[in-house]
Amino acid sequence: MRQTIRVAFSLAVGLLVAASNASAQYKQYPVAEPATGEKYVVEGAFGFWNPDPTLVISSEALGIVGSDIDAIRDLGMSQTRFQEFRFVLRPGKKHKFRFDYVPILYEAEVTLNKEIIFNGIRYEVGLPVNSKLNWKAMRVGYEYDFLYRDRWFVGFLVEAKYTDVRVDLATPLRDADFAQARAPIPALGGVARFYPVSNISVTADVSGFKLPVSVDKENRYDGNILDWDIYGTVNFTNNLGVQVGYRSMNVYYRVDNDTGDMKLRGLYFMGVGRF
Repeated sequence: MRQTIRVAFSLAVGLLVAASNASAQYKQYPVAEPATGEKYVVEGAFGFWNPDPTLVISSEALGIVGSDIDAIRDLGMSQTRFQEFRFVLRPGKKHKFRFDYVPILYEAEVTLNKEIIFNGIRYEVGLPVNSKLNWKAMRVGYEYDFLYRDRWFVGFLVEAKYTDVRVDLATPLRDADFAQARAPIPALGGVARFYPVSNISVTADVSGFKLPVSVDKENRYDGNILDWDIYGTVNFTNNLGVQVGYRSMNVYYRVDNDTGDMKLRGLYFMGVGRF
């Protein structure tokens, strides 16, 4: 983990240093002019995220409590690269409507080296199993930048994070079985950005939510989510740029005796277009 963060930091520093020479060719803007990349109404970004996963799930059925199944260690799933889509609508200088979507899919084939119980079914040691974890991670939110200056801003976030997780297990001896959990989750957070030079920015945002105990006095439900993102952007013009960043997304849920504890952390690279 520390090594990954050091790599991310080194890449970000390298990106800033490499671009600083190019930034010297940019004209000096008057103080009233925004930094390069801050003049837009619509912004879209597309790229690839290669996170290190921690995925543990459990599913009960027929009154039989499920095992805590580690998708990496028990099912043979491994680190995978995903596409990511981002969209921002900016009707005013301080107002942004944000959308982010990551289609996450892990698939694996493995011969079990331990007994597991999933959805009330016992899977014996030595049984060949095909598994699939399909996670649709979406966030829709509003950002208000209450402090906005030429080279920096600070704002707050109000979001709805939609999580849809489905896990499928199949063997040659029986039909496929699955467990699914999906729900919109509210979240609050903050964002900050500054420009060390006119065309290079560093941004950090964080948002999260924990289900209050008072919401469910019968203790049937529990959940929390924490999402943080640090990235650097080099803007070649007001309309085009590239990003490199490090994102961490942590989701935990419990519905009766069904649970999921999922963490994704890693580097991503994106191209950005604005108009």
